Amino acid sequence: MKLVRLIANLGYGSRKEVMRLFGEGRVTDAAGEVLYTDDKADHADVRIDGEPLDPPTGLVLLLHKPTGYTCSRKDAGRLVYDLLPPRWRQRDPALSTVGRLDRDTSGLLLLTDDGALLHRIISPRANVAKVYEAALARDLHGDEGALFASGTLMLESETTPLAPAQLEVLAPRRARLTVTEGRYHQVRRMFAATGNHVETLERVAIGQLTLDGLAPGEWRMLATAEVARAFDAVSSPAGS
Repeated sequence: MKLVRLIANLGYGSRKEVMRLFGEGRVTDAAGEVLYTDDKADHADVRIDGEPLDPPTGLVLLLHKPTGYTCSRKDAGRLVYDLLPPRWRQRDPALSTVGRLDRDTSGLLLLTDDGALLHRIISPRANVAKVYEAALARDLHGDEGALFASGTLMLESETTPLAPAQLEVLAPRRARLTVTEGRYHQVRRMFAATGNHVETLERVAIGQLTLDGLAPGEWRMLATAEVARAFDAVSSPAGS
């Protein structure tokens, strides 16, 4: 790929703006030698204003999404993309969230510009486990675990029952739920079907990927080996 296109695709500006960077001598190699538009250089060897280029296509991020942020590019208010470097909004292919967490749900969120990986994770066939911790308005009845594991629970306005899910009771009004689907507001609706209400909800894991100490609003890039952990099975919770 030509350098101008490569740099533009990373969000540094339009092709015209990137051409201006070259014209101003701001694009160099690692040794500080000025690069020109027809030069060839490895991604890792290119510098702009002395700084390495942003990561190439295939970027996967793990973000600790705070409450109050929306997994959207167009909604009004705070967006999860506001938590990333502004230039990354202009990347092509674009960064997208892997599934969504609603505005009032916090926790682990993956973002990537790898469309094939995104669809692989969210595909129902992949059976990728998503683990949530919920604080509830009322005490659990005690029969929710059997209902959720039965594979017979039908959510309101739907015609297909949910796949079996695992429930771990953490306290009378706190539970950990592992699901392998991603239906609209699924966890909230599951508890609503039992007559309860979710007051706070956090996703704590996808497969074996966890937040691992990230504070709300913080993110980090994942190595290839780490991405594979999203497809690892979650251990069965005690007492489910």
